[in-house]
Amino acid sequence: MEIVIIGGIAAGMSVAAKAKRTNKAANVTVIEKEPYVSFGACGLPYYLGGQFEDQKEMFARTPEQMRASGIELLLEHEVVAVDFQTKTVTMTDLTTQSVKTKRYDRLMIATGATPIIPPIPGIDSTNVYTITKPEPVAQLKARLKDIQDVVVIGGGFIGVEVADQLALQGKTIHLIEAENALMSGPFDPEFSEKIKMAVEKEAITVHLSERAEEFVIQDGRVTAVKTDKGEYPADVVIVAVGFRPNTQFLKEELDKLPNGAIVIDAYGRTSQEAVFAAGDCATVPHRLAGNVYLPLATVANKMGRIIGTNIAVEADEMLAFPGVLGSSAIKAGQYEAASTGLTEKQAKQLNLNVRTTCIETSNHSNYYTVQEKIMIKLVYDAETFVLYGAQLFGKNETVLRATGLTSAIHAGITTKELGFIDFSYAPPFASTWEAINVAANTAK
Repeated sequence: MEIVIIGGIAAGMSVAAKAKRTNKAANVTVIEKEPYVSFGACGLPYYLGGQFEDQKEMFARTPEQMRASGIELLLEHEVVAVDFQTKTVTMTDLTTQSVKTKRYDRLMIATGATPIIPPIPGIDSTNVYTITKPEPVAQLKARLKDIQDVVVIGGGFIGVEVADQLALQGKTIHLIEAENALMSGPFDPEFSEKIKMAVEKEAITVHLSERAEEFVIQDGRVTAVKTDKGEYPADVVIVAVGFRPNTQFLKEELDKLPNGAIVIDAYGRTSQEAVFAAGDCATVPHRLAGNVYLPLATVANKMGRIIGTNIAVEADEMLAFPGVLGSSAIKAGQYEAASTGLTEKQAKQLNLNVRTTCIETSNHSNYYTVQEKIMIKLVYDAETFVLYGAQLFGKNETVLRATGLTSAIHAGITTKELGFIDFSYAPPFASTWEAINVAANTAK
């Protein structure tokens, strides 16, 4: 069996490793346009912020390790076309520009996504960066000592993380977001406001409902960013406004969402026979919301592991993916926040009959040092009380509580059950009524 995988970063390498273990007789080939594999870009803001110094920490596997396991790697090769009728992949060797083809029995598409680049004149200037690849970020890190004014365009995960980390370096930061809230995808407004507060406490200036429109250029470099409301000096500009799936080379031969994400089923199969997809180029089954686009590393790796089995076995042996809940977390200054399942906004968009409760309670007993407040919001069915979603915000011991809430949503339990679950207790960690219990018991 010839298994060909296009893309060797997160989902692709998970598929390759699992497929080779599942079917040792299969020939597994990974085609990757970069000179590396298994790179965790989620670490880049923290590398930039000096939380660690060795970029190797962001690589889960080396090419040598993958080849030693029996996987063929074609690095610095870019796939330009797929013929699904003849089961042939056409690629360009980026070092020689020669064109090659390879046949497959089963194909995995894990081409990821590309940062969206707004059509602002001068955005190709040498001091404009995206935080997605190791080499440019290493160059930016080396220049930080000469940088003071930073403009970050985009108030999502990467924008907030980079702003937070560069604020620790003493930089002057303007964070520009076109929407009226930070992190408005995974969080409801009251939590977006808390995140904004946390960011602003780090002396970051946040500009909401403001759009970057023009760069002031001097000698090929941006010196200021003009928006529809103001102008801000810039030694460097960081663009983090979202991602677009890398699926243009597939034309209209696969079912896709309007943004280009390949539609898959619970087994990772696409609309073409013997073709699978996962990661930032594809949808993922959500336990509550159907097929959604959710470009998260955790999703890519889990779906990749499932497909690693399915691509190497017969149909009756395939495993169904149990679905995701979009669980995510963010650190903002001294605070942390998490979201799992559906927000209130998402639940209403799905026409679900929901109620919510939002409380502040303590992280642990009052007589133990450094007691802090945790804000918890639950979204649940108005009639059955089944839990659909949760959001949390606080300073200490907040995000890990989302693990318990994710498990509760995954299991489909009610707030009435959740209010009496026997969570662990000791004064340094919780109160006798755990914060999750307290929140659940306020659901009416």
